[in-house]
Amino acid sequence: MQTPQIVAYLKTHCGWSRGVRTVLAKYNLPFTEKDIIQHPEFRSEMEQRTGQTLSPCVEINGTMLPDISGEEVEQFMISKGLVHPNESTPDVPINAGCSDAEHAAQLGVDLRFR
Repeated sequence: MQTPQIVAYLKTHCGWSRGVRTVLAKYNLPFTEKDIIQHPEFRSEMEQRTGQTLSPCVEINGTMLPDISGEEVEQFMISKGLVHPNESTPDVPINAGCSDAEHAAQLGVDLRFR
């Protein structure tokens, strides 16, 4: 099986982006990560290539998958025969955004009641 060429437009800290990274790691797939937070030029590139602003966006062998979850990336790769199903259980959700507490921690906000 030939290794797919993958470019992933991801956020530095994001549940959806973490899910994509987790799926790619699950299958030991190398990929080019374009962090759209640390590098605004990658965000602009993503928006031009996809016509929309939502992330993650993942390009696999020339097919762009905009606003996609890790679960959807996995389903796409299996359906195209790019990977064989792998039943290992990821240690993070592959189909979920960040919780309110995670968002607050990223912003340095304490959500506990005083």
